[in-house]
Amino acid sequence: MSDSICRSLRDGALDGEHAPALTLKDSLDTPFGARAFDHFLCNLASNVSLGRSQAKSLVLVVFDRSPSSYLELLKSREIDVSSHDWLRIVDCYSDPLGWKERILSSGSVNGTSLKSDWTVATDVRDINKLLSLIVNLGKGAVEPGKVRFSVAIDSVSSMIRHASLPLVASFISNLRSNDQVSCVFWLVHSDLHETKTVASLEYVSTMVASLEPRIHRAKEERSHSENLLWLQQNSSGGKFNVRLKRRNGRVKVFCEEFLVEKVGIKFIVVSSENAIVNQTLAPKVQFNLQLSEKERQDRAKVVLPFEHQGNGEDIRIYDGRQSLSKEQDDPDMVGPAMTSTTSTRPQTDSDRGKGEIHYFRDSDEEQLDSDEDPDDDLDI
Repeated sequence: MSDSICRSLRDGALDGEHAPALTLKDSLDTPFGARAFDHFLCNLASNVSLGRSQAKSLVLVVFDRSPSSYLELLKSREIDVSSHDWLRIVDCYSDPLGWKERILSSGSVNGTSLKSDWTVATDVRDINKLLSLIVNLGKGAVEPGKVRFSVAIDSVSSMIRHASLPLVASFISNLRSNDQVSCVFWLVHSDLHETKTVASLEYVSTMVASLEPRIHRAKEERSHSENLLWLQQNSSGGKFNVRLKRRNGRVKVFCEEFLVEKVGIKFIVVSSENAIVNQTLAPKVQFNLQLSEKERQDRAKVVLPFEHQGNGEDIRIYDGRQSLSKEQDDPDMVGPAMTSTTSTRPQTDSDRGKGEIHYFRDSDEEQLDSDEDPDDDLDI
């Protein structure tokens, strides 16, 4: 399923639609979110540098690691970063609150300026300014016209530490709705936030990928040996659960396994016998739509009106227009007219439970199959 995420990030957005967005989640039990983020970042960067993606440039917003560490990462994956034409880095790591810049500008401390090959954001609390900075860098890195760029944020958790959740959610929504943004993806440490915070980030995403342990921790206290066994089983990998929102509104869930290697991370597709979870999340009804055996038998016993039941008798259809005298002369008619003393045969047990509707004409002169509106004589 990781391949589907890579393809979605590579193909980008359709005209008139918002850009696809990916939320990567990890926790203390599976602290491998940075490895997964590096995997998708390098895959997208490779496609962008080779011109195989919709986006022609990539804007990388860094909070948790230095820009130089990401440059070394891309070089180690044999991605050409010698020319930064396709890559723009917004440094929110070096001086996120502008303290260093103010100290250096005051002259109280001797030192060099923070000038570098990338753009340094000195006030990450100003979300609107950060948004404008990202958009301007993305537009400046591509050719004039409707050419798209991608955005990668290595830690939304750090953004939420400096800004409120509504501002961060609005920031992501504005990126997605920008007609020059091809895709957006970010990492969040889910156990650092309330459930509603993570749910808000998932709501503005089209893809949600969570890294979970193979075996979850038990709530009760465990022995030292049990803790060691748990660490041994989950220290090198875990489950990679993905939820995709389709354009038609359907949601699909998939599951893979991942292994942490010396360099990077490896995703493994589990066999169908181990149940790749591929299900449509539709509301489940609280009742059974299938008939039970007793219900089938009861339905077979129902005598349908105007239908010959195959018991050897002639088909007799009552047209509802016979006069009362003819009904009284008919020995097979069972109803109120035959319950009097003039009945030719008594009502039997087999007749009980049967009902008929008798229609009496206003007069015998009324023509059969009359086109007269039966409601004409109603006094409304």
